[in-house]
Amino acid sequence: MIARKTTQERPASTASGGFLLLLGLAGFLGAAALMVEGIVLGKSGAEGAVVAICIIGAVAIVLLSILILSGLYSLQQNESAAILLFGNYKGTDKKPGLRWVVPWYTRKKVSLRVSNVTSDTLKVNDKRGNPIEIAAVVVWRVTDTAQAIFDVDNYHEFVNIQIETALREITSHFAYDHGDESEPTLRADADKVGDMLGAKLNERVAVAGVTIDEARLSHLAYAPEIASSMLRRQQAEAVLEARAKIVHGAVTMVETALNQLSERDIVQLDDERRAAMVSNLLVVLCADREAQPVVNTGSLYQ
Repeated sequence: MIARKTTQERPASTASGGFLLLLGLAGFLGAAALMVEGIVLGKSGAEGAVVAICIIGAVAIVLLSILILSGLYSLQQNESAAILLFGNYKGTDKKPGLRWVVPWYTRKKVSLRVSNVTSDTLKVNDKRGNPIEIAAVVVWRVTDTAQAIFDVDNYHEFVNIQIETALREITSHFAYDHGDESEPTLRADADKVGDMLGAKLNERVAVAGVTIDEARLSHLAYAPEIASSMLRRQQAEAVLEARAKIVHGAVTMVETALNQLSERDIVQLDDERRAAMVSNLLVVLCADREAQPVVNTGSLYQ
């Protein structure tokens, strides 16, 4: 892979614009006063050369004031400006307030504020090949103005494309759910998936001078064509899991009951009666509906 040369950000040589703003406004006032003076001298019969000097001086001062004021620009908090001379990068100014630079230098402003972007809902395949829908929310900001402007064509579009690419890549490494033993899944380990997505994005967008602060999944679902089948599967697994817990609890209760009957010598049961009692207790404890008791009015064995 060929190493790509990146633009290195450096501070620009700029000045505070407050004094120069006052200087430019004072120049307009001075030019107006000089113009009035020339007109007064002309009416009083002064020499034409003196009047011409006054008028030419006023015009020159006006042009100089315009030149000074055209170099003014303002920066807000968390905003930067790349300074260029005929397309050649001269540095970056990040000082907020009214700033000034030589008028023939151009300025390109870039926001350094934190931005949120929600990706489009993508239809991708998870590790097991199941089609799923997934989307993410990414928090990012520009940290290198020069790279953001000069190393990529459009850093906003670049970030959006890289989010989609990284999301597709990360999704292919995880199952939606029911992964192998101790294997993370998209549904159960969303935080871990988000951390991996953020790390992958930081690698991809570093060339654009962008830093990813956080990445989290905002939408996760099976694709519509398999959603109903997967729902039935989840319901079946939930029923089986519940049944397993019920049976386990019922067996424990039956065992406890038989042990206490034997220890307290309440009733003596042979193997056949013990098996019948176990069967009856399991039916009562594991039945979906409430059991209807049958009262035995005869002997224990009838």
